[in-house]
Amino acid sequence: MKLEAQLKLSAFQSTILEAVATGGDFDSIAELLCTGAEQLAPGTICTIVRIDGEGLIRPVSAPSLPDSYGQELNGVAIGPDVGSCGTAAYYGKPVQTTDIETDPKWQPYLELVRPLGLKACWSTPIKARDGRTVATFAFYFREKRGATEIERELVKRCTHLCAIAYEHTEINARNEYLAYRDQLTGLANRRSFDATFNAQSLFDTPFGLLVVDIDNLKIINDSLGHYAGDKLIDTVAKRLNGLAGPDGAYRLGGDEFAIICRDCRDHDALQEKACKVLNTVMDPFVAQGTTITPSVTIGGVVSGVDGDTPEQLRQNADLTLYHAKETIRGCYLRFDPCHKTSIVRRIDQSRQLLEALDEDRLIAYFQPVVRLDTGRIAGVEALARIRGRDGRIAEAREFELAFADSRNATRLTDRIIDLAVTEYRSWLDAGLPIEHIAINLSPADFQSEDLNERLARPFDRAGIALSHLHLEVTETVLMDNRLIPPLAALRARGVRVALDDFGTGFASLTHLISFPADVIKIDMSFVRRLLTDRPSAAIVEALIDIARKIGVDIVAEGVETIAQAERLAALGCDFGQGYLFSRPTDAATIARLLRASMPAARVPAKKRRRSSA
Repeated sequence: MKLEAQLKLSAFQSTILEAVATGGDFDSIAELLCTGAEQLAPGTICTIVRIDGEGLIRPVSAPSLPDSYGQELNGVAIGPDVGSCGTAAYYGKPVQTTDIETDPKWQPYLELVRPLGLKACWSTPIKARDGRTVATFAFYFREKRGATEIERELVKRCTHLCAIAYEHTEINARNEYLAYRDQLTGLANRRSFDATFNAQSLFDTPFGLLVVDIDNLKIINDSLGHYAGDKLIDTVAKRLNGLAGPDGAYRLGGDEFAIICRDCRDHDALQEKACKVLNTVMDPFVAQGTTITPSVTIGGVVSGVDGDTPEQLRQNADLTLYHAKETIRGCYLRFDPCHKTSIVRRIDQSRQLLEALDEDRLIAYFQPVVRLDTGRIAGVEALARIRGRDGRIAEAREFELAFADSRNATRLTDRIIDLAVTEYRSWLDAGLPIEHIAINLSPADFQSEDLNERLARPFDRAGIALSHLHLEVTETVLMDNRLIPPLAALRARGVRVALDDFGTGFASLTHLISFPADVIKIDMSFVRRLLTDRPSAAIVEALIDIARKIGVDIVAEGVETIAQAERLAALGCDFGQGYLFSRPTDAATIARLLRASMPAARVPAKKRRRSSA
């Protein structure tokens, strides 16, 4: 080959490689290749076709042939007798036809090539690294002949360059997929959602947005493993995608999804869509041999009604979902401006609580737990209060929204324990008769890996045995099996566990068999109706009887009258707590009550009618 020809080939190759390096896609580079190859080999007609995943021919470039030629070949399946290109792709080997008129492979296509004056063809497969034939490069001739030396060298270089360009395009496509698609579910991801949601064209007509959150994913992960958790995410994703249609559902991350509902222009239509989601998602499936019934919580907004910009609409959707998770988990909630008020209150309460903790304005109040047979104070329940900068004492319900933040909850618990233990030590040192002190724990406290140490340190420092500590937990703790082992470990160290507000939450009597409880506290709603409502009386009587038979103590909350106390005592209830005996009060008042109770041997005789405990 002459030096001039070699230099031209090298320059051509450099031009193609530069186009690949600068991000050119396969189609544009194919056009450069065909145009350049025809210039280097005058009298040739160059074509490049792609072979799709189903083995069908998809024309890419044929600059010297009419569009009708490519249209006729588009969608033709490759095979052993499908012209030169289809056959080369089928066998993965070059196919040279020096006389199209007489070649059997070309007989079905003669009427296509005759008007174009095509007499011969040489087609070479283009292969990916894994051996797949992904395209073909072909030279057509207007004479019955084979390829010349320079044409063969040109084909060799062109097929190599085509392979590089195709691989580069595949890598870019894969990167694009990874950038805009979620790898676990295949749904469009947050980046894709942001690109769609921030496009002004989306807001040209009203649409709905559903933000969907999977309930209890952490429990599934912790109890059944991350394989089951991933299967739950993937199952929900597929069901959402089936309802939303192509590119209508997005995985925003973790357990959160979004559905853009272009056909929902008002809240009625959006609610109908949300109900379909709830009903479809909840079908059970099996993972790790366990049947799982998915549950999701949904917040919904409508553009133009709940926000005019992407920022407003997304923020309101998030607020609605957050409020739904706190109030009606497992259901759908539409946006209401009051949700913002609730969130603002939560943020404000969190700020107030953190300031009170930082400024040491958290104080402990106590409410006595009294033996109903003797009237003696057996123990006290420690309750958190905040002293305002103006001196006002704020009850826990005034900042209960702040407890949703686990950091607030654990800091508050630690401070209350320190304060309560200090007062309890002073009562013991004064020789006052008191058996136990009760501390309330929230589910957030159990997220701390050092809960045992957090509880033990203050008691060890004060020289008080953990057998004097009662931990009060709500019935929601029963629903999380992960919390049973740490409670059992605490009981092994002498701590007693009390179920607070029993009968109003999710608990059933069967939980008492497996849950490590030493005390049951009957909710005040039953005690309040004890003397006036037969079903309530029956429930109280049954709980007292069950507690006695399974060997746990029972405390009636919200005792307000002597008649209630006497009835409870007659039924065999061990302890009572409520305004009849004392409102929550400071440590000094508790000390006076303890001194006063030392000689007491009866239920208080003076009737004091008060509001609920």
